Amino acid sequence: MSSLHIMPGHLIRRLQQISVSLFAARMAEAGLDLTSVQYAAMATLHDHPGLDQGTLAGLIAYDRATIGGVVDRLAQKGLVLRETSAKDRRARILTLTAEGERVLESATPWVERVQEDIVACLSEEERRTFHALLRKTTDAGNDLSRAPLRRP
Repeated sequence: MSSLHIMPGHLIRRLQQISVSLFAARMAEAGLDLTSVQYAAMATLHDHPGLDQGTLAGLIAYDRATIGGVVDRLAQKGLVLRETSAKDRRARILTLTAEGERVLESATPWVERVQEDIVACLSEEERRTFHALLRKTTDAGNDLSRAPLRRP
C-alpha cells in the first residue's frame, strides 16, 4: 500500500467522501432533497434567525463567496426567506420559512443517523477519543482555513 493511504490529509478526504455519501443516502431514504451544507445553513438559521449571509457563512465555516449559491437553492425550494437589511441595503437577512422549519425537523433525525453511521465501527471510548481529536485538530487549524469557523 502506498504511503498516501496512511497520510492524515488523504484519510480525512476519504472520510469526507464517505460522510457525503452517507448523508446523500439518508436524505434519499427520507425523501428529502438537502445537502449537508444546506442542512447546516438551515440548522444555524433555526438557532440564529435573522442572520446576514456573511455571518451565516462564518457560523458554518463556509466560503463567503459561495454561500450565496447555497442560500439561492434554499430560497428556490421555499425553505429560506431572503430580505434586504433595513440597516445595510447590501446585506441579505435570512430566516427559515414555515416549510424550512418543517423540513429541518424532518431531516434532523436522519442527520443524527448519519453521524451514527460515520462512527458505527468505533467503540464508545474510541468515539469520544475520535471526537476529541477532531475538535483539537480543527480548532488548532481553524485560522488556516479559507473559510474559518466564526463562533457567535
